[in-house]
Amino acid sequence: MKYQSTRSSFSTDSLNAVLMGPAPDGGLFTDPQMLKPGYIGFDWKSCLEMDTIGMSKKILSTLLPDFRDMDSLVEKAYRGRFEMDDLTPLVKVDNAWVLELFRGPTSAFKDVALSILPRLMTAAVKQSGEKKQILILTATSGDTGKAALEGFHDVDGIRIIVFYPHNGVSLVQKSQMTTQEGSNVLVCAVRGNFDDCQTGVKKAFAGIRDYCAQNGWQLSSANSINIGRLAPQTVYYFAAYRDLVKNGAIKVGDPVDFCVPTGNFGDILAGYWAKLMGLPVGKLICASNSNRILTDFFTTGVYDTRREFYKTSSPSMDILVSSNLERLLWLAMDGNSEKVSHLMKQLSETGIYKLDGATMDKLRRDFAADCCTEEEGAASIKAVWEKNRYLMDPHTAVAWTCARRALEKDSSRPMVVLSTASPYKFPHSVLAALGKETGGDEFTLMENLHNITGVPVPPNLSGLKDKKSRFSTVIDVDDISSYVKESL
Repeated sequence: MKYQSTRSSFSTDSLNAVLMGPAPDGGLFTDPQMLKPGYIGFDWKSCLEMDTIGMSKKILSTLLPDFRDMDSLVEKAYRGRFEMDDLTPLVKVDNAWVLELFRGPTSAFKDVALSILPRLMTAAVKQSGEKKQILILTATSGDTGKAALEGFHDVDGIRIIVFYPHNGVSLVQKSQMTTQEGSNVLVCAVRGNFDDCQTGVKKAFAGIRDYCAQNGWQLSSANSINIGRLAPQTVYYFAAYRDLVKNGAIKVGDPVDFCVPTGNFGDILAGYWAKLMGLPVGKLICASNSNRILTDFFTTGVYDTRREFYKTSSPSMDILVSSNLERLLWLAMDGNSEKVSHLMKQLSETGIYKLDGATMDKLRRDFAADCCTEEEGAASIKAVWEKNRYLMDPHTAVAWTCARRALEKDSSRPMVVLSTASPYKFPHSVLAALGKETGGDEFTLMENLHNITGVPVPPNLSGLKDKKSRFSTVIDVDDISSYVKESL
């Protein structure tokens, strides 16, 4: 099976797609089998009889078929590294279900994919006989950075550099990254927002690819632009559906809606992949915060980045350029790379593009969109805690707010809300939403939040206060390429 770039006819096998990250032409690798009905005869119903680790083996072997020993890679990535072997528990809250994706080693949903991506990369190097070392460049809006650092630290033959927006992540997120141990890791702040980081890293890929090749380095990425990041995220949609069947909430074949807090569009795109593989997904609800560019896109068909950027209490969603939307466009346009390339060129040069009505009608059959203000998100955190004694982080609160509005319009299908981070990664925002005192640093606030709610603090977060910071460099976005070269 070949993965094809969204911007040209360039294609390669799944081993090299994982190693490369983005395609050489700047496009994103996407599976052409997704364009065909029935997805190569994939037996999705058999997944419902498996535990999550077994399900991961089956699904990843299908999506990344060139890896020889996927069973072993999955076992080593997940067994004993999450709070439970089922990885992502499903919890009933009021009249909806919450899929807890934060039970991994860094308390964020990125752990599901970034626990296995390092193993996929090292296996790909070994199988392909590649002699180069791998250099991973990653831009993060908060959670990807730590999850990637945790997954890749001290892995032989790999070096990773993480760039995050200066003053654009929570103190807990920053501390998770800047205290990271490992001889092969670097962390650097960039003046600007996440879009600046992401654009700078993409430019660095194009600008230093030849330099790296000449000096024995293979460039790659741990962002969701890498299909090795995206493919594992399809698994928890199947796992949630299985649990709903087991709980008697649905029968096999019944549709289920999913509401996803969305920034870079990778998490929700994984749900669409699951649907294309046969899973009975009803609507995928794209939930945005005050940076409502995706809500406006699905409403109007116009993607326009020429707008004010808001720093919110849900920083992982503070994004105006949602990279993985490019993959959705490619699928919606039946694999027409020329059209997608033209749209991406328009976006780069003018900051805007518009889709035709027929394409938007096609997208709206599977996707809906809504957004949530800061005040609405905070109100949801407080209401759900007071009524249900369930504590949510601000990103989950965005999705919860949008999900409740969707249920008010149509409650005929079960609603699963994806919960992407522990509330203890954002103690100031959660305490403020609960109407409690917010004085002191975030580590003190973490203790206060525990004392008030009794909800356990994840061990990986509770010890951060006493760890020494290793990285304090701050650079301008235009200096990313030179910083990378100097680090090598």
